[in-house]
Amino acid sequence: MSGGFWYYAQQDPDALAIVDPDCTEYTAGEVLARCNQMAHGLCELGLEPGDTVAAVLPNGLRPAVVYLAALQVGLYYVPINYRLSAPEIAYILSDSEAKAFVTHERFAETAAVAADEAEIPAAARLAIGDVPGFRDLDAFLAAQPTELPEHRTAGAAMHYTSGTTGRPKGVKRPLSGLDPETSAELFSMFLGLFGIEAQAGHLHLSTSPNYHTAVTTFAGNALNAGHAVVYMDKWDPEGTLERIERYRCTHTHMVPTQFHRMLLLPEAVRAKYDVSSMRFAIHAAAPCPIDVKRKMIDWWGESIIEYYGATEGGGTLATAEQWLQYPGTVGTVWPMSELKILDDEHRPCPVGTPGTVWMRMGSGDFEYKGDRAKTDESHDAEGFFTVGDVGYLNEDGYLFLCDRKSDMIIAGGVNIYPAEIEGEILAHPQVADVAVFGIPDTDMGEQIKAVVQPVEGVAGDDALAASIMEHLRPRLAKFKWPRSIDFTDELPREPTGKLLKRKLRDPYWADRESAI
Repeated sequence: MSGGFWYYAQQDPDALAIVDPDCTEYTAGEVLARCNQMAHGLCELGLEPGDTVAAVLPNGLRPAVVYLAALQVGLYYVPINYRLSAPEIAYILSDSEAKAFVTHERFAETAAVAADEAEIPAAARLAIGDVPGFRDLDAFLAAQPTELPEHRTAGAAMHYTSGTTGRPKGVKRPLSGLDPETSAELFSMFLGLFGIEAQAGHLHLSTSPNYHTAVTTFAGNALNAGHAVVYMDKWDPEGTLERIERYRCTHTHMVPTQFHRMLLLPEAVRAKYDVSSMRFAIHAAAPCPIDVKRKMIDWWGESIIEYYGATEGGGTLATAEQWLQYPGTVGTVWPMSELKILDDEHRPCPVGTPGTVWMRMGSGDFEYKGDRAKTDESHDAEGFFTVGDVGYLNEDGYLFLCDRKSDMIIAGGVNIYPAEIEGEILAHPQVADVAVFGIPDTDMGEQIKAVVQPVEGVAGDDALAASIMEHLRPRLAKFKWPRSIDFTDELPREPTGKLLKRKLRDPYWADRESAI
């Protein structure tokens, strides 16, 4: 096979490969030379196939270089959330058994403390800019050759779950043992699920931080398919439209929150930008409210494609056409995957009946690094795994997600799914964001609480609460209405769009526990 970034970069070294957030452009030849230098440097530090290199880096050329280097010499690449505290970063460095750590001076304080706590060797601490106790990465690379390493074998990314319950765990897959080109071509074929062809003049817009699984996957697969990648550092709605127009981006990966915030832009602002080049606007990570999805399809047409998956694997896919036929679906199962819906006794659920979603991927399984018990708990005897999502299949095999089992509200013995309520509240024109969750109720067990972020310039007051309730009356059954609505200036979300609902919910349950 002939494929992968290294193949395409040698075929056309002058082709555009990466555009940094500051709009600095790098050719494929320049990126290839840097990733070769990084690969040589990591080997010089003593890293061998199966070892780990970790990184706390902002978006752009640098994490791409570390990732491409790891893929060449059989290493696990672990991108770490730069918003974590020093002890949290140190935990991942230690748990992943990182033998090299790369960071940026933007994160100097936390990175230095984390490296000390994790006892990363001084020689293996590398930094862009000035970080106490770290070697200068550019000087380190300058001493390395730019040619391909002699001994090449495919590496892989190992992402850490977000740790909503307990500490995060690394999702680790066995290395393939293939050469990098063959392995990369197989991974870039993932884009083919969405209809995206290799080396077809495509350009990927990477909008979210590189530590997110989907960001590494889609940007990395784009590079391995011979596409250029435009990186954003801090996402903003209008900036996204500007970059699509400026670079004529053809595909991207987003989350529903980003869709909603672009739709909140004034019509005059949206009309300023030509986004007609966008052919594959792929989204996932959270249920997309039906109202938001319809408006995006009206605006961006059939480029809107949804999939369902997790760091552990996936999944399903729904084109815009399929979604319009079955509004709310996340699609049908991928050709290389299997899916089943089971009840709490592990029995198959009838069509239309919600249960736990279980999946199995033909491309290989995973383990939670260092946690055999959690790995076994997430799998069944047939090798299917679950991340705790609840959903159902319709008569034509289309999957509809209800919510995470851990987020489900049980009020008076009735299962209530917050995602459905959130989608309806978000359709209110004065709501910018919303979180719905259960809080203690002495009579019903739980009651529904909504926390709303109003659009800019709108007051969060009793009048808005009343307007939201009136908006819900014809849309939801009464037992799904919030018992109370609070307002906040901003909901706690990660840059990836993931809502940190536990930060809102936990204080209510802590108060209850302290009273017992």
